[in-house]
Amino acid sequence: MAAGDPFDFSPGAQIPLSGSSGQTAATQALASAAYRDGPVDKLLDANSDWATSEVKPPRISLFEPNLGEAFSRAVQLRVLGGGRKPLIQSFGLDPQPVVEHCLAASRIRKQRDIRLTVIMLVAGVLFLPGVLLWLGAFQLRRSFAGAQNKKAGALAMALLAALGIGAVIFMIKLPFHGFWGIYLRAMLIAPLIGGFLAHRVCENTAKDLRDRWTGLLSGGGIGAKIPEAVPKNPGETAAERLRQSLERLSAEQHSNVVFYAGPKGILGMGTRWGSWQLAEELVPADPEKEINPFRSWDVIRAIHDQLRLLERSPLHTGGFPTPAVEHWVVSPVGEGAGAVSRPEGTDGFQIRGAELQKICNEQQFGAGSRHYLGVQFVLWDGQLVITLLITVTVLHKTLRIEVTGHALGPVHGLFMGKPSPRTKTVTKTVKFWETRTRNLSIVPAKEVVRLAARAPLTWYPPLLEFWGGKLVLPEPFGLRHAWADKPWRHRFMADDALRATTPVLRVVHEAALRVLAENGVNTERFAGRAMNLSGAVQDPQPRAADVYNA
Repeated sequence: MAAGDPFDFSPGAQIPLSGSSGQTAATQALASAAYRDGPVDKLLDANSDWATSEVKPPRISLFEPNLGEAFSRAVQLRVLGGGRKPLIQSFGLDPQPVVEHCLAASRIRKQRDIRLTVIMLVAGVLFLPGVLLWLGAFQLRRSFAGAQNKKAGALAMALLAALGIGAVIFMIKLPFHGFWGIYLRAMLIAPLIGGFLAHRVCENTAKDLRDRWTGLLSGGGIGAKIPEAVPKNPGETAAERLRQSLERLSAEQHSNVVFYAGPKGILGMGTRWGSWQLAEELVPADPEKEINPFRSWDVIRAIHDQLRLLERSPLHTGGFPTPAVEHWVVSPVGEGAGAVSRPEGTDGFQIRGAELQKICNEQQFGAGSRHYLGVQFVLWDGQLVITLLITVTVLHKTLRIEVTGHALGPVHGLFMGKPSPRTKTVTKTVKFWETRTRNLSIVPAKEVVRLAARAPLTWYPPLLEFWGGKLVLPEPFGLRHAWADKPWRHRFMADDALRATTPVLRVVHEAALRVLAENGVNTERFAGRAMNLSGAVQDPQPRAADVYNA
């Protein structure tokens, strides 16, 4: 490895296994987006309060991508591209399987595009004038179909129909004979034969993609196959770079550095909906003795040890699952920040040891990152992420213990929908008062034309994005928070977020009071304040804790 190469976080060449860990409902829902069809504009409906994606409109609508194509391309480029910006952690899901499914979906579509390109070359090179005429007709049809003026659209469709009838009459009574007569007839017929073959290819691929889409949302499905990420010999540098990028993604997901974006809260954890503060003066328990010197880290360490026992209860009635207790370093960024940067000195995206204690004990006032102890519950198969953060500060003679609640809700309902068959309801000929429903092809004719027109350009995606538009992901980007809803619309999720606060707050106060008593501090005022907070925390109403009224 050269001196300038990034650190390799993995033990060696491995086969990425989708489904080995973190296969929750949220993970599978987002992964299914790679296999979806339909218009890409639907993704705009899934924008959250934390991030907003955009769709660049196409210059030629015939080249525009569908939802799955745009999603897979955008995620791959943002997560695995060279010189990419830091990512926001995706709490409640594993981002690596999502990216692997994007790669697998792109590989399936690439194989389809190779077959379509061969068909286009045979039908297009030998009978290019006819292909251009048909493509022009379909492009006009797409343009007129999307016209705002319905009368103009209907008139244009009638004009196209008249032109089609005229073309048929012209083909029957051609003024040419011999070779040119045969060629002109074949020029109009060959694209139709190529279209039939292209439809078969598109139909088979669409069935494969929809099976994978359905399988993921059903809790299983076929694993993502990405052999291009497994180097077979030392000379395959592209495969090695892809493998390292996937490993880097996994390492960055476990970083303990997060970013506070003002009223948007902590990116990836959600907005701050509640805040409870205990602040009292440090007074010696014995007036004749001084307080034993202690630091914020001593209180945090005691709280940490006590929080790890949250799942224990005197009654066997279920209760808390095992929580994740983690030391977080929170860096401030602007509400509209377009990017984040991780602090220098991180080792494998982690801040540990003496550096972590220094931030906890010294960076309590003024500029710089702050230390928080977090207890996190991932519930509802990853659809709900509850995070309670604890910070301890000592300024002059005042010790302050603050507990804040953050909640991130389920991924948008758009990602939970399964594919539905295309059907058409028609009136019966004889029994006209009855109707019957018949299934249509998965891929309509206009979709076959779109795919066939895009196929020869897929070898160079930037050119395809220039003509067809693309999906622009929100920044700072994280897979989880970009398309997450708030949990307050779901009664049980809201209840879980509110119920978790009271026991955590009491455990924090209990551990802190014990440390204060051991170091000769009068805990009478602290205990009284803790009792008041224990009652106030039971207010069953989330608040916008990060919004300050001037």
